[in-house]
Amino acid sequence: MPFGDGTGPIGKGPGTGRGQGMGRGIGKRHMGPVKNCVCPNCGIKIPHQRGVPCTTVKCPNCGTRMLSE
Repeated sequence: MPFGDGTGPIGKGPGTGRGQGMGRGIGKRHMGPVKNCVCPNCGIKIPHQRGVPCTTVKCPNCGTRMLSE
């Protein structure tokens, strides 16, 4: 136990297999599809277009950049 954490010899034990550790997708959960873009100024909602971030779309009423719902 080189680090006293119960993993045994280096490279053997829990936390050493495939998909474990930093940079292996831990914490990268997809939020799901965005349904609408919402104007923070006037509150209008428009359907989200796939592949187009809501922050690049301007509100058709007031011209403010939209936010994802």
